[in-house]
Amino acid sequence: MSAFAAGHATHPDWRMALALAAAQVDAQRPRPPQPPWRLGLVYFTDAYAPHAKPLLAELQQRWPGVAWAGCVGVGVAATGVEYIDEPALVLLLCGLPPQAFEVFSGARPLSRIKPFTALVHADSGTPDIGELIVEMSERTHSGYLFGGLAASRAGVLTVADGVWQGGLSGVAFAADLPLVSRVTQGCQPVGPTRTITACQDHVVLALDGEPALPLLLRDLGLREGELGRDHRGALPRLRATLAGLVDADDAALDRGGRFGADVRVRHLVGLDPGRRAVALAERVQPGMQLAFCGRDVQAARRDLVRICSEIRDELDGRPMRGAVYVSCAVRGGPHFGAPSAELQIVQHALGEVPLAGFFAGGEIAHRHLYGYTGVLTVFAADH
Repeated sequence: MSAFAAGHATHPDWRMALALAAAQVDAQRPRPPQPPWRLGLVYFTDAYAPHAKPLLAELQQRWPGVAWAGCVGVGVAATGVEYIDEPALVLLLCGLPPQAFEVFSGARPLSRIKPFTALVHADSGTPDIGELIVEMSERTHSGYLFGGLAASRAGVLTVADGVWQGGLSGVAFAADLPLVSRVTQGCQPVGPTRTITACQDHVVLALDGEPALPLLLRDLGLREGELGRDHRGALPRLRATLAGLVDADDAALDRGGRFGADVRVRHLVGLDPGRRAVALAERVQPGMQLAFCGRDVQAARRDLVRICSEIRDELDGRPMRGAVYVSCAVRGGPHFGAPSAELQIVQHALGEVPLAGFFAGGEIAHRHLYGYTGVLTVFAADH
């Protein structure tokens, strides 16, 4: 048996959902010489958010000695299954040695291990959340984080041996714990990658030395002179258009012409016809690279299959013990065309790996906060 076990369920009563998921987990209980379960991950939809504290207390009572981390999401993910807009939870019990991980929160800073990487759950309402993510990344030896922003319509909560609001919490992992993580993009460029040559805060004034707004319209097949003074004729196309950003030293596109893992997709939040400029939902700096883009279901499917294949290739035959998948709240089955379609793609590519995850208000990978992406992390057996 694997040292990882997953369970999931939906029910109007969180107690019943937990009992059903716990029965699935206990049926997979590892036997010696497998290490005992010491870490548990719990993700629950926002229908259970008001009951987070008694839910955690019940988990601690059922499995004494297990450290718990997780958060609320607008949906949760399990092996081949998605629960979106319904009361549900998913559990992942992990057989790890105590020296391999440490649960942390703002009230319980890291003190026991030297973190190599970390699973991070964050509250989107925290001021300067992007800077906190970068700071946390710098505290790890690899600089690599994975996780996402908790998402809820009933109060944002994270779990780290307690129930918290605000800041970051999660699990730090030591260097000798083998895992592989990849980012899959959900958007496709609609025009070339250009360099920001003039900007002010959130406003892109010029790309490659030319005014930004005419270039955006050109990429969309629109003419500036045909749109009227307030550009209302372009609104339907503009509402569906986003911007992919990377820092000056990062690669925007991979060899296949797709967005690379460092691209952060951001909304267009305004046009400035007077300055012929475009405003984005992120502060920009000269030297950053930008490509206007749109969401693309078929490209998202291909890219998800690609990262699963890359993970399998990197593991080079080593068994997968468990996985965590964090996807954007606007992805999942509704975006991929059928119930549970996104997680079924992962299941088909990876097999019956115990998996838990959630649909987030923003995805975390490396030191960046993403949108419209999925972050898949697989825990592997030792060499």
